[in-house]
Amino acid sequence: MKGRVLIIAGSDSGGGAGIQADIKAVTAMGAFAATAITALTAQNTLGVHAVHPVPLDFIASQIAVVMDDIGADVIKTGMLGTAEVIGVIADTLARHAAGVPLVLDPVMVAKGGARLLDPDALSALKRVLLPMAHVITPNLPEAEALSGMAIPDLPAMRHAASVLLTLGVPAVLLKGGHLPGDTVIDLLATEDGMEEFAAPRIDTRHTHGTGCTLASALAAGLAQGLTLRDSVLRARAYVRAAIASAPGYGAGHGPLNHAVTLDPQRLRALAE
Repeated sequence: MKGRVLIIAGSDSGGGAGIQADIKAVTAMGAFAATAITALTAQNTLGVHAVHPVPLDFIASQIAVVMDDIGADVIKTGMLGTAEVIGVIADTLARHAAGVPLVLDPVMVAKGGARLLDPDALSALKRVLLPMAHVITPNLPEAEALSGMAIPDLPAMRHAASVLLTLGVPAVLLKGGHLPGDTVIDLLATEDGMEEFAAPRIDTRHTHGTGCTLASALAAGLAQGLTLRDSVLRARAYVRAAIASAPGYGAGHGPLNHAVTLDPQRLRALAE
């Protein structure tokens, strides 16, 4: 097991997204996952039914004790919820994780439509946490909120990615799954340019937790010393395989198959 990822995010009781998906994805990539939970949700494939916030001092304590003992090669954030939580996380990371790369997944709305980031927290996210990030991984609605512009097509995606780079983050992985069409295009933008990754759309309703899973798989790659581009390529391949082999649980947006493996050696070992 190589690479340590500290995940700061909310818990999904249904196991498809949030901390649960993060742990599964990091483990599937062969890295080690530690956690700091920001909120508890009562959640299943049909939606978020209740949210119970974690006290601010306890969020800070989780981060501090992990960093002071186990440490982390990469930090990954997901559901943060409020401006107060964002502030505490930024302060705690500055004290205990200075210089550790941050993969920021700007989680705002759950798959079923529940809001996971307070409206007044958006400015705090942009002002306080984005400048600390190594890469952000927004979907199109999240990118629209962060950039203040509509993103109806691929040219708008390219423009939005350029706008997001001006917010102080050195890299953006902009996910294009919300655009219509048989092909899904994700865009990796850095100060050196942009690269597009296209793949056929998988026709399924079982896509709960894809954003959490992709960001955590990406974080695991960076923690293991892969380049950003190679981390993106491996994470996208893993998520596509996990979607394609989803178990079909639940009546709504079902979870992925996080146990899927891309490693031929692991496949042989599992078969023995």
